[in-house]
Amino acid sequence: MPSYDYPFNERIRTLLRLEDLFLKVLHNLEGDHEFLHHNVLLSTFQILDIIERAELKMDLLQELDRQKMVMNHLRGNPSIEEQALDELIADIDNAAHPLRNIAGKLGQPLRDNEWLMSIKQRTVIPGGVCEFDLPSYHYWLGLSSERRKHDISIWISPLIPLYNAIRIILHILRGSGATSRMTAINGAYQQMLGGAKPAQMLRVETSDDTPCFPEVSANKYAINIRFNSLDNAQRPRPCDTDIDFSLTLCNL
Repeated sequence: MPSYDYPFNERIRTLLRLEDLFLKVLHNLEGDHEFLHHNVLLSTFQILDIIERAELKMDLLQELDRQKMVMNHLRGNPSIEEQALDELIADIDNAAHPLRNIAGKLGQPLRDNEWLMSIKQRTVIPGGVCEFDLPSYHYWLGLSSERRKHDISIWISPLIPLYNAIRIILHILRGSGATSRMTAINGAYQQMLGGAKPAQMLRVETSDDTPCFPEVSANKYAINIRFNSLDNAQRPRPCDTDIDFSLTLCNL
């Protein structure tokens, strides 16, 4: 089912952006074409830009420690499967330990690589990484795919603990809420929010044959969802039919 995540705060927004970039890095790295590996580096440079502006390491470690404490308090609960709980706690430990062992700033080994940073500087210029601009990069892209994959794996290895921590935290977040079946009348849905602990993210899931996508406007007080479709010119147009969907309010 197509799913759409909508973050309620900048912290979750940053984690979702990083998750999206890491998934692109890992997916393109599996391929062999030089253009795919070029895209790996472009996404990696975007990851560096994001983590440059955020104090992620301490925030992620604190959240992992807090989630481990929450999970340990669930031991003995008859509605919780002990084996699944043990596996989740082990995943948290496996994510926290390598992240805790990183010395210095996240991604610093990549910033210390002058060659990679010379490429990064050129990527902000439209068409700035042509062969006449960066002949050494053009030469590297012409090497074997095995050599490029080996090099990239070394370069991104300092960032993998960050990805693993983000992955487990978002996994817990997405599984934290109860899912409800809703209907958007004439493509529109509104819900008022209350409670002492506001949601941090909402998830909207639709069936595979739904010809619309949701646009969400939300804060700690209310949710507004408007389903739109695309016309032949790829312009959004409001759906005027009833749309069934699943809604999950998530909170760590």
